[in-house]
Amino acid sequence: MADLNRNRYASLLKSKMSDASFTKLIALGNERLFNFVGEYIELCEPDCGYMCDDSDADAEYIRKSALERGEETRLSRDGHTIHYDGYDDQGRAPGATKNLVSKEDLPLMKSLQAMDREVGLAEVRVILKGIMKGKEAVVKLSCEGPILSPFSIGCVQISDSFYVCHSEELLYRRGYEHFMKMENKDKFFRFVHSAGRLDARGCSIDLDKRKIYQDLDDMIVLSTNNQYAGNSVGLKKHAMRLAIRLSGKEGWLCEHMFIMAVQNEKKARATYFCGAFPSACGKTATAMLPGEKIVGDDIAYFRNIGGEFRAVNVERGIFGIIKDVNAEDDPVIFRTLQTPGHEVIFSNVLTGPDSLPYWLGMGVDNPKKGKNFAGDWSEGKRDSEGNVIPFAHSNARYTIRLNYLENIDPAYKDKNGVLVEGIVYGGRDSDTSVPIEEAPDWESGIIVKACTLESETTSATIGQEGVLAPQPMANLDFISYPIGQYFTNNIRFVEGIKNVPHIYTVNYFLKDKDGRFLTSKLAKKAWLHWAELRVHGEVGAYRTPLGYVPRYEDLKPLFRECLDEDFSQELYLELFKFRIDPWVAKLTRAIQFYQKTAPDCPEKFLSTWKSTIDKLQQAKSKYGPFIEPGKYQES
Repeated sequence: MADLNRNRYASLLKSKMSDASFTKLIALGNERLFNFVGEYIELCEPDCGYMCDDSDADAEYIRKSALERGEETRLSRDGHTIHYDGYDDQGRAPGATKNLVSKEDLPLMKSLQAMDREVGLAEVRVILKGIMKGKEAVVKLSCEGPILSPFSIGCVQISDSFYVCHSEELLYRRGYEHFMKMENKDKFFRFVHSAGRLDARGCSIDLDKRKIYQDLDDMIVLSTNNQYAGNSVGLKKHAMRLAIRLSGKEGWLCEHMFIMAVQNEKKARATYFCGAFPSACGKTATAMLPGEKIVGDDIAYFRNIGGEFRAVNVERGIFGIIKDVNAEDDPVIFRTLQTPGHEVIFSNVLTGPDSLPYWLGMGVDNPKKGKNFAGDWSEGKRDSEGNVIPFAHSNARYTIRLNYLENIDPAYKDKNGVLVEGIVYGGRDSDTSVPIEEAPDWESGIIVKACTLESETTSATIGQEGVLAPQPMANLDFISYPIGQYFTNNIRFVEGIKNVPHIYTVNYFLKDKDGRFLTSKLAKKAWLHWAELRVHGEVGAYRTPLGYVPRYEDLKPLFRECLDEDFSQELYLELFKFRIDPWVAKLTRAIQFYQKTAPDCPEKFLSTWKSTIDKLQQAKSKYGPFIEPGKYQES
């Protein structure tokens, strides 16, 4: 082991850190980590550096510092704080997010926000030079997944934002012990973040220099001049991109999925499902359904362990969209966010004169003045372009620990993960997909359903809302190696799996001709309980051109048992009629999208979509534009 006291960065780090911090860093005996910290302390030039371990004292230092520096403000309820991002720093920034790859990889990565690695690194390092002057840099170690498990990946973040470090403290497991004991001391993800210059409100000024550059060869992400957690919290979507890249090389999967357990009280059993939904399409709401158990709401690692399809939640918290979280639609989360003593960070909601948070869709009357992401706010306030500023942002968030939830499944701590028996893909359209449909098999589920997933854009991504956009696997923004290879790895992953999970697609957003949703938000509970029964072979189904849908006689009692609602046959027929023309259009768009953006898309995928279009057009000649459930027969 190298003598780190003789390392070229030792003198610099001793001058920037207290004796306690330097001792904690050097005690890990990790030369690669030491060099990383030294390199970026030298480049970013903070006034001082603080090294965290797994102690509660260090966690408290981060919390107190976020408040003392004005990055967070206390609210009325004990443990609750508010953070505000800048007015134009409210969502993921695709235009500023780049995957840095070698010249050889660029031709297959052009559609995946890729740029030449050497060019990108030179560009962002110029921005990072001296960016932390006058600030304190925090070095925080975390672990993706339970520490020292088959799924674990160590992570280190250097940031000058105590809000970012506090968020990571809530969202991820502390990682100092993991770094101390991990076998491969060179294998970990690295992140550098700086909020850059700040205005009087503590918001990033230089948004024209906002960069989120992901060096996929060296497993490092460099993020500058931003604070929105989706861009600044390294272990969130940045680590996900690195993990997707790594999983593609090593033969496991990292997916944009929740993990939950559907509870069948009659059978006294729990069945684990994972689900991928684009942002604001019902993902967290599904994971948090009343009466079920949650393991995780956002990111899952999958591994084949002993021939079983196993999954872990790599996080220990939730960074969730708060819009429409209310007592009726999301009662568990709503109660959690109202509980004093829970450590909660709210972001970009309204702080009323009572120092309580108010958000869109909360189900209560909001004050007519207060503070929000635009500063001092009163009803009718307009921005510089004359637009009325809402009292809270539609992408406002909350950050909490999972173990605050009354429906947390203890299995979230299991080092070997949970056994997955169903996979759910959910998009957002008003006139195409039925509420739930089961794919005939894994391969067709991936090719015909998951890869053709679409969703209307939402406020979670900067840009125009309401545009129907491709969202293959609900993962397009995060795929970090060529799409065709990624699809192929998903299909191959189940080789050697003894019981391959069933694949389902869901759509909670079907509307009637007047634009009203056809079902309540909690109807998803009935759809999932039907899927649970299907996994165990306990209900039948009707064949469709693309899979299987529920029978009315099975759904009617589920609506009564799960929701205490009547479910009419008239509504059933409207919900589950197969809509041929929209599906032909959807598959046509998929072909056009992949021919343009994915030169390595397997020919098998393209031929499958084309043959499916032919099949649908033949069905239309026989059945007309709609096929009533139970009427379709394979020719």
